[in-house]
Amino acid sequence: MDIRTLSLNTLRAFEASARHLNFTRAADELCVTQAAVSQQVKMLESHVGKALFRRTTRGLVLSDEGNVLAPVVSDALGRVNAALSVVAGEGVREVLTVGAVGTFALGILMERLPEFEAAHPGVAVRLLTNNNAVDLWTESLDLAIRFGDGSWHGVAAELLMPAPLAPMCSAGVAEQIARPGDLARFSLLRSYRLHDWTAWLGAAQVRGVVASGPVFDASHLIAAAAARGLGVGLLPLPMFRRERESGSLVAPFDLAVDRGSYWLTRLSSRPVTGAMRTFSEWLMGVTQDASR
Repeated sequence: MDIRTLSLNTLRAFEASARHLNFTRAADELCVTQAAVSQQVKMLESHVGKALFRRTTRGLVLSDEGNVLAPVVSDALGRVNAALSVVAGEGVREVLTVGAVGTFALGILMERLPEFEAAHPGVAVRLLTNNNAVDLWTESLDLAIRFGDGSWHGVAAELLMPAPLAPMCSAGVAEQIARPGDLARFSLLRSYRLHDWTAWLGAAQVRGVVASGPVFDASHLIAAAAARGLGVGLLPLPMFRRERESGSLVAPFDLAVDRGSYWLTRLSSRPVTGAMRTFSEWLMGVTQDASR
């Protein structure tokens, strides 16, 4: 099987289709017709002798063979683009696309990214935020920072930092709280992880208190509501050190519960580039400092 018989357009059509899981959106990106993209994908499937996509009731999905091929093609095309930039005299500047939960982006990355960019001018970081629902492949992410237990299918995960959860609120609300049972008098602000409050209340041996406050899809939104006196939020301590030091948020109890950590993840099948390695090493140092 000789790759030299394949055209670059064929590989680009497959890569865009695999990323979007939609031939029409891939065609829009490549400025060609949907039929042209479909034909190029069929040519590649004929070349490898395997179906690279499957049609399901929920839409287009990659086959097992497609999942193997897609990240390799994506990486190869990225390297070609980088080499062309060098030849054209644009300098070596590798784009690194990083996804991060919004709370981590605000609490750790935003103020520190300029330091990284100054130290590593050859890497251009493209930062995308999410609410922990992330798909590394379809979103074309090189790396993703997410909260959880580190166990995700097909994903290599490296521990960044623990993130114990503790109640936080405004100073005015904190003045009215003497013991955990007093939380019954306030709205308990919740995340989409609805059992976090149950775990903390259980650890505090509080009976008869039910968390039934509003649900937010990001911890930094819970923190904003808590700082305004709208209730008590259960928040990751390392992410809100600055707010606690300034007094905009108060942690009325020393007790925290472990419900997950922050992890740096990538597709297991994704080759590690120089930019990925450089950013990973830098971020490990940053989170070690932040955890102290």
